[in-house]
Amino acid sequence: MSQNPQISIVIPVYNEEACLAELISRTLASCRRMRRTFEIILIDDGSRDHSSEIIRDAATRNLEEVIGVLLNRNYGQHNAIMAGFTHVRGDWVVTLDADLQNPPEEIPRLVAMAMDYDVVGTIRARRNDSFFRKISSAVINRAVQKATGVMMHDYGCMLRVYKRHIVEAMLMCHERSTFIPVLANSFARTTTELEVEHAARTLGESKYSLGKLISLMFDLLTTMTTYPLRLLSIVGGIISATGFGFGILILILRLIHGAEWAVGGVFTLFALVYFFIGAQFIAMGLLGEYIGRIYHDVRDRPRYFIQEVTGQQKVDVNPVAP
Repeated sequence: MSQNPQISIVIPVYNEEACLAELISRTLASCRRMRRTFEIILIDDGSRDHSSEIIRDAATRNLEEVIGVLLNRNYGQHNAIMAGFTHVRGDWVVTLDADLQNPPEEIPRLVAMAMDYDVVGTIRARRNDSFFRKISSAVINRAVQKATGVMMHDYGCMLRVYKRHIVEAMLMCHERSTFIPVLANSFARTTTELEVEHAARTLGESKYSLGKLISLMFDLLTTMTTYPLRLLSIVGGIISATGFGFGILILILRLIHGAEWAVGGVFTLFALVYFFIGAQFIAMGLLGEYIGRIYHDVRDRPRYFIQEVTGQQKVDVNPVAP
C-alpha cells in the first residue's frame, strides 16, 4: 500500500498467544471484505508469552497491512491503545480487544455506520460473561452516564469506531489515567450505538481481576468528573447538621430527665463519633485520589515507551511529553 489506508484497526495485546493467530487471520479476512484500504495495528503491551513474536511474524508476512508496535513493558490497555493511535493513518479508527469475544467480522458493519457519526459505540448482545462481570459493567456504565450526561449503554465494550479528528483530539490530552470511550465522547458531536455479537472466551483468560475492576472504577470517577468532591461537601453538610441536631436533642433530654438519663446516651455518642470519623476518612481517601493524579500529571512522564515498530516506517514515537 503506497497511499494512506482508509481504515485503521487498533488492537492492544497482552499475553494472548493462545488466540492471537486466529485474531489476526479473522481480522485480515474481515477487513479485506470491506474493499477499502486498511491497516491493522497490534500493540504488544509488555506480554510475557510469545505474543510479540507472533506480531513480528504477522507484520513481516503482511507488510503494511499488519503493523506491530511493541512496548517495553506493560502500561495498561488504554495506554497501549493511545500508543497505537500515534501510528494510525486511516480516516476511521476501529478499536478491538484481542480476546475474540467481540468478533472481528463485525468491523465492516461498524465502519459503514461510522460514515455519518463521529463515534460509533457498541452494545454486547447476549453477553457471554460471568454474573459478576455483568453486574460490574452495569454499575460502571450507570456511573459514566450520570457523570458525563452521554447516554451510551456499554462503555466496557472496546469494539468502537472513531473518526480521525476524534483520535487526534485524544492524542492532545496528556493526563495519565485515560478511559478512551469517555474521552472520545467528550469531543464527539454525533454518536450512536450498534448491537454486536459477543462470544464466550474460549482461549486464554481475562486480564481484569476484581482488583483491576475496582481500580478502573476509581479511574473513571477521578478522571472524568469532580462530582465526588462536590458530593462530599453535600454529605459533609448533612452529617454536620445531623450531628448538631443530635447534640441539641441530647441537651434538651438531659434538662428534662436529669443527669442520670444522659449516661445512657454515651454509646450513642460513641457511635456518632465513629460515624463522623469514618466519613472523614472516606473524604480524605477521595481527596487523596485526586491529589495523587495531580502529582502524576505534574511529573509529566511519558505514559508509555515504544521499543520497536515492525511493518511500517518508523517515526518519532516516544516524545518527551506525550
